[in-house]
Amino acid sequence: MMTAGQEAPLFEALTVPHQSGSAAGLRVIAGLVMLASGGLTILFWSLGAWPVAGFMGGEVVLVIGLLRAHRRWSNRIAERITLAGGRVRVDRTDRKGRQRAVEFDAYWARVALTERPGRVSELRLAARGRSTEIGHFLHEPEKTSLAEALTTALRNYRNPVFDNPQTRAGLD
Repeated sequence: MMTAGQEAPLFEALTVPHQSGSAAGLRVIAGLVMLASGGLTILFWSLGAWPVAGFMGGEVVLVIGLLRAHRRWSNRIAERITLAGGRVRVDRTDRKGRQRAVEFDAYWARVALTERPGRVSELRLAARGRSTEIGHFLHEPEKTSLAEALTTALRNYRNPVFDNPQTRAGLD
């Protein structure tokens, strides 16, 4: 959101981790866990092992609680990269909702995508001896796309094209 006196961003990217399932999908998984646990509870109860019912109920509560906690924590994680006003700003929100920002001078900022054999590449934003990793939870194609887009935006910032109709060739 821009306030008076701020210029529009030349580049803005919001990266969030991949969500492994929708809310409806997690309800289906919870239902399947409860169904399987209920079936096993009935089986063990009929065999006379009734104490197993308490443990099965505890398992259901634990699994559903962990699914909800995972969804809540992964929904908070985000990273916004903005190029505006001669600065590249990386705003991060972690699992606990804490926010942290890192800023670089856009003229000196460089993007480096480092290949790491057997692992996902590392994408870093660096300027004047400082650097920070960006998009650490992205997959390889997403990191490559972000690197290309940010590199292009920085190049366009450093080498602006001015279109002056008076200097165009062929105008009389």
